[in-house]
Amino acid sequence: MRTVYADYGATTPVDPRVVEAMLPYFTDRFGNASSVHQFGQDAREGVDRARATVAGVVGARPQEIVFTSGATEADNFAVLGAAYANEDRGRHIVTTSVEHHAVLEPCRFLEARGFEVTYLPVDRAGMVGPDDVLAALRKDTILVSVMHANNEIGTLEPVAEVGRAVRERGILMHTDATQSVGLLPVNVDDLSVDVLSMSAHKRYGPKGVGALYVRKGARLTRIQHGGSHERNRRAGTEAVPLIVGFGKAMELASDHMDGEAARLRALRDRLRAGLAGIDGAHDNGHPERRLPGNVNVSFEGTDSESLLMALDFQGVAASSGSACTSGSLEPSHVLTAIGLPPEIAAGTIRLTLGRWTTEEDVDYLLDVIPQIVADLRAPATTSVTVR
Repeated sequence: MRTVYADYGATTPVDPRVVEAMLPYFTDRFGNASSVHQFGQDAREGVDRARATVAGVVGARPQEIVFTSGATEADNFAVLGAAYANEDRGRHIVTTSVEHHAVLEPCRFLEARGFEVTYLPVDRAGMVGPDDVLAALRKDTILVSVMHANNEIGTLEPVAEVGRAVRERGILMHTDATQSVGLLPVNVDDLSVDVLSMSAHKRYGPKGVGALYVRKGARLTRIQHGGSHERNRRAGTEAVPLIVGFGKAMELASDHMDGEAARLRALRDRLRAGLAGIDGAHDNGHPERRLPGNVNVSFEGTDSESLLMALDFQGVAASSGSACTSGSLEPSHVLTAIGLPPEIAAGTIRLTLGRWTTEEDVDYLLDVIPQIVADLRAPATTSVTVR
């Protein structure tokens, strides 16, 4: 049976070239990067090279990159660190209703401790209005967090427009760019952000490593205490092999970014067009301003769990949204935020394409999905109008 991996938005296979770059740091170059002897210096050289590479991909300076255990830690560091460092100036935060839970949960944590958070609505395409962000700002606003690309529906948010206006007012600007760094051009100056989160495993690197860009002068209180690692911003012995793998993954992604993005857009648009021909299908996310490999579609008269089980039986790996909330029975907060009725949101799947997706894979998806939808609807057919 043919197998098709269409869940690159959840995680990606590690590129063999990344594995090759990492291997020496598990064996011959195993030293602690903080040690002064040659073993430590060999490890430090690998970390420094990776830091420079990651910084270059987002237009930052190496000393502005803090390695973390992943994007979740980076988001927590951004939100909590900004709140604690700036609470003498105010206790108000502005974010959107479609952020990843790695941003929303720290915000809720802060609310329970006396901070105020404004969760801005989005339109049907999942995009926040820059004017709505500016209207929400107050004299005591200390942080604005707007994601660069939505992990579920793929919509690209107007971060640059928001960032310019926010930073002009002296407010810290954060973006979660986990889904876009290495896939699309992301430059911290062009986006006018002070803090930016990213991860390795979304871009063919290893799990367990990410980074936070922190602009020089940005006030952030560290949230992990211990040694003076990462310029005294994040305690803990550096995971050298993972960091080296992160750097190699970003190097490869940067080298092939333009061509790969164009290839994925062509495959994505072909898949979207084919699925649009299914009666009762609803395409979610912005029609143009979206991630190259993201397709999010709802099918009336179906449910996500049955769709995913049937797809898996046919050798297709997909998801219903964020892998971080895959065990939840509640409708996706993103689909709820864009106004999708619960009965339609219940039948939503996310198909995300990547480096090893082929035209034949898309053909197979377009062959099996219509039949799966028809089979699931066979017992009863319903029709719901989206307004």
